[in-house]
Amino acid sequence: MMRNCGSPPEVTDPDRGTCIAIIFALVGERLSVFYEYDKWITDAQGATLAGEWLARSKRRMSVSRRRHLSACSDQIARTITESVSREAGLHISHEIQESLDPNYESEIGKLFMSECERVLDESEGASAGEVTIARADKLGTPGIPDQLK
Repeated sequence: MMRNCGSPPEVTDPDRGTCIAIIFALVGERLSVFYEYDKWITDAQGATLAGEWLARSKRRMSVSRRRHLSACSDQIARTITESVSREAGLHISHEIQESLDPNYESEIGKLFMSECERVLDESEGASAGEVTIARADKLGTPGIPDQLK
């Protein structure tokens, strides 16, 4: 099921890297909660988490922008869970969480960081209508390794 990220709100935080990082961190959080509790966090909960993370570094972003990024992360996380086994999804979730540490190198983390960037670019380039994303087994150049499927 494809979700529509909707039209992006006006950009109040010009730091594109921060937006990509928020989507990436929210994908990891969404997967973690889903695999642990079999529940999805809402876009509002994701936006609140993003606001808390930004506040730690004394930065701010509009609620509408955070909700937009949260919706994009939801799109990616749901695609992952629909496309890979539970074990592979748990591994991806773990790798994303570990990749939040700048000292941790992960090909899987890099792959999904690129996917977050792509989804953000597509959502901001969309004037209206649905933003589609590739199936998780076709993400990025290398794709998900066969052992993770």
